[in-house]
Amino acid sequence: MSEPAIAPESAFEYPIHVYPHHTDYAGIVWHGTYINWMEEARVACLQSQGVNFADWIEAGVDLPVVDLSVRYRRSLVMGVDAIVKAWAVPQKSVRIVWQYDIQEQTTRESCVIGTVTLAPIDRASRRVLRRLPEPMKSDLARLYGGG
Repeated sequence: MSEPAIAPESAFEYPIHVYPHHTDYAGIVWHGTYINWMEEARVACLQSQGVNFADWIEAGVDLPVVDLSVRYRRSLVMGVDAIVKAWAVPQKSVRIVWQYDIQEQTTRESCVIGTVTLAPIDRASRRVLRRLPEPMKSDLARLYGGG
């Protein structure tokens, strides 16, 4: 998978602080922690746009991760502050693609970049949706800047 584009000016910014429980025995952020931060940023970004992720689930839509790409450039260490930049990339399909740039806050140096692709499925039938339900479609249009 290709590397994500540079974060747009409109990218959502989710601040984090590296606590001891985020790190391994050497005080370096454990690789899986970055994925947790990406998910936290995704949900916070949706909330900032008035979208409650739980509402999509209640509407009968699950959004499993079908593709995940993470490129580690530089480790974050215990005690530093960082920013997770998150943005959704409009698609021609029903898949929802999120891109991330996790940066050290002071230098704004990219430490981790990632892409997560979600595929909407019907909770009851477990089949991939061909079309998004209307409230979800409107939510995404707003998120993409088109509504």
